[in-house]
Amino acid sequence: MKYDIKKISLAKEGKDRIEWAGNQMSVLRLIRERFKKESPLKGATLACCLHVTSETANLMIALKSGGAKVILCASNPLSTNDSVAASLVKDYGVPTFAIKGEDNATYYKHLHAVLDEKPNLTMDDGADLVSLIHQKRKELLGSVVGSTEETTTGVIRLRAMEKHGSLKIPVLAVNENLTKHLFDNRYGTGQSTIDGILRATNILLAGKTFVVCGYGWCGRGVAMRAKGLGSRVIVTEIDPIKALEAKMDGFEVMPLLDAISQADIAISVTGNKHVIDEAHIKKAKDGVILAQAGHFDVEINIPSLKKLAEKVRTARPMVEEYVIGKKRVYLLAGGRLVNLAAAEGHPASVMDMSFAGQALSAEWMWEKRGTLEPKVYELPANLDVKIAELKLQSEGINIDKLTKTQKDYLSSWEEGT
Repeated sequence: MKYDIKKISLAKEGKDRIEWAGNQMSVLRLIRERFKKESPLKGATLACCLHVTSETANLMIALKSGGAKVILCASNPLSTNDSVAASLVKDYGVPTFAIKGEDNATYYKHLHAVLDEKPNLTMDDGADLVSLIHQKRKELLGSVVGSTEETTTGVIRLRAMEKHGSLKIPVLAVNENLTKHLFDNRYGTGQSTIDGILRATNILLAGKTFVVCGYGWCGRGVAMRAKGLGSRVIVTEIDPIKALEAKMDGFEVMPLLDAISQADIAISVTGNKHVIDEAHIKKAKDGVILAQAGHFDVEINIPSLKKLAEKVRTARPMVEEYVIGKKRVYLLAGGRLVNLAAAEGHPASVMDMSFAGQALSAEWMWEKRGTLEPKVYELPANLDVKIAELKLQSEGINIDKLTKTQKDYLSSWEEGT
């Protein structure tokens, strides 16, 4: 079996991590048990580009239980847990290409390595595999029957490809699942991003001014958690509706150029480029901490930050100090997604629903192979509801059901005032 990991001897620690996460992933466990009986992915070779974490490992185990041949590489150079990668190889027989801190050349070598296995399905976290297939591995376009995409950033890229007529394969946008973005993006990103900032800096958030750029589901989660820890939270937005929502949720709203001079911490969660730009860096106050929780390291204009700096040093692990005149600017995790680079990412119980969505999306895509147009799809609503039902079932929670009278009333129009 081909693989490229840091050290196979780390497998014992990784297995413990995988099992610990698995204990909190009850929905995926139920799906895995069904997959083992039914083998719905038999015949599929599935190339996955995801964060190599203990939660991802449980997804790989479920997909393999469903009959798929699974190959995994990292979707970010800093998000890999090397012990998990080792255990996937040694204990679960999953070819894995991921090393924490790998350079850009190694990262792309690993992307090519999973594509070398000639997959007929791909699973992305940022659309790197799909992009590579369309740009440099076009020979695979005839055999890849579809892909699934995990992130907001990836869906943005894929919808842009569809709009420009460049998308040649069908893709299922897992990020659009209600059981994904309502919970993973809000509660998962909210908690794990704060976790990453605190692990990197060990600062007290109470009393600090915390600027959140972007009030999508991820931004909502970060703002909510920062407020809960006692920060004064300012939200910056380009969307009038989201800005109004942030205001009514109790946050201050203003342009980033005004907010940055007050910020003790500023974090971008937009999926866009140069959100925190050179003009903002120049106006920031001494000691400001900059971080981002989007998928790619472009939300902070790092080239401009480096150009402005007279001196750069590592202040702590995952914390770089840039001296600009008489002020210091601190960049966390090299400008990469702070929740996975400086911490461990989302808790397993919330990733349970997201990865249940990935597993069911892969099954749906494989069942529909050959019948789908090259465009971005969303998971059928009944499957999304099924994930929520399984989550409630696994936690012993019962809910009410409509009576016949209620069903009749909702489906009729005759009754009125």
